[in-house]
Amino acid sequence: MVKAQNAPLLTLKDAVEIALQNNYNIKLSQNNAAIASNNVTLGNAGFLPLVTGDATLNKSNQKIKQTRNDGTVNNLTANNSNNNYGVNLNWTIFDGFAMFANYDMLKELDKLGALRLQDTIQNTVANVITTFYSLISQNEQIKALRGAIDISRTQLRYSNDKFTVGRVSKLDVYNAQVNLNTDTANLITQLQQFKTTKIQLNQLLVRDLQTDFSVGDTIVVNSNLVLGDILAKAQAQNADILASQINKRLAEINLRQVKSARYPVIGLTSGYTFSNSKTPAGFTLSQNAHGLAYGLTASINIFDGLNQWRRERNAKLQIANADINTKQIRLDVEAQISNFYVAYLSGLDLVRIGQSSVELARKNLEISLEKYKIGNITQLEIREAQRNYLDAQSKFFSAQYQSKMAEVTLQQITNSINIQ
Repeated sequence: MVKAQNAPLLTLKDAVEIALQNNYNIKLSQNNAAIASNNVTLGNAGFLPLVTGDATLNKSNQKIKQTRNDGTVNNLTANNSNNNYGVNLNWTIFDGFAMFANYDMLKELDKLGALRLQDTIQNTVANVITTFYSLISQNEQIKALRGAIDISRTQLRYSNDKFTVGRVSKLDVYNAQVNLNTDTANLITQLQQFKTTKIQLNQLLVRDLQTDFSVGDTIVVNSNLVLGDILAKAQAQNADILASQINKRLAEINLRQVKSARYPVIGLTSGYTFSNSKTPAGFTLSQNAHGLAYGLTASINIFDGLNQWRRERNAKLQIANADINTKQIRLDVEAQISNFYVAYLSGLDLVRIGQSSVELARKNLEISLEKYKIGNITQLEIREAQRNYLDAQSKFFSAQYQSKMAEVTLQQITNSINIQ
């Protein structure tokens, strides 16, 4: 694991490009969007006729005993055959405008499929970004822990030197060794977490989970986000809001489909058939026929037990529910944005404070080491200075990550993630 930083450097842009090419969720969503797009046809909506080629062949073998008026008996064996073939057309030319509603529904479902694909892409990119920056934050933690180990080794060396000249007891040496062991254990734990997060990123990129790579050391947070702009952009671009609007239109289309049952259904039938029959025992031994057949059908629902009224009422209630759902989603998105914006601002404040705290804690530790070297402070005091420095670094890295994650989440909510 220590060799990780000698591995090929993986940039955020490269990681996103690999995910866009390989991620399974994106591929599944692409296929679903393609299916929805393929379904937008006049034939699927019911506009076009159905033309079939039909053929039938029937045969029978009969033993016939005929008794005539004069008392004579005639025994016959008849091999009968009858075959028909031709082309038939069935075309619903009016169905109460249901076919128009069906076509509108297919177009809305196509829009919904494209929207879901875009949302899947945004979610995947957001996951890649958050995991990538988590690795950067953890890598900085690892550097800090390695620095702590160096300090603990220095402290142990000072303790051994003092013990050699009789200035401290063996207890100080033991305490310094315990501190070094503790810092080493903390580093091992952090390295394990770092490795686990690398596996998670490789999983998102759909590549060998053991692929080794290194990451950079910089997290740049955009400090210019404005709440009003984010809220306005979300209303126009948020995937959940847009999907709820499409679902409302689908509910309205469903009402049109239900109402179409009040109108008559008119259909056109036509066909050209050929028939050939043989009946040796009949008056006609064989018969051949061919010709055009056509007709018009019509039907209308007169009474269906008031089910039409029930379906229309339920369809109107579904429209009302869709409208309520849209309002609820808008409110939820606004609340989500407000919460993450608070986290974003808090993170920026903590970053500014953290920078100052890290610098002060570093200077304090350097002074404490010099004092410990000449014996002016105790081992506990220098350990406290060391802990303060590590704590300041940890809080600074966490604040950076918090701000960046809030920024990325706000971009995800507004469907506007862009790593360029």
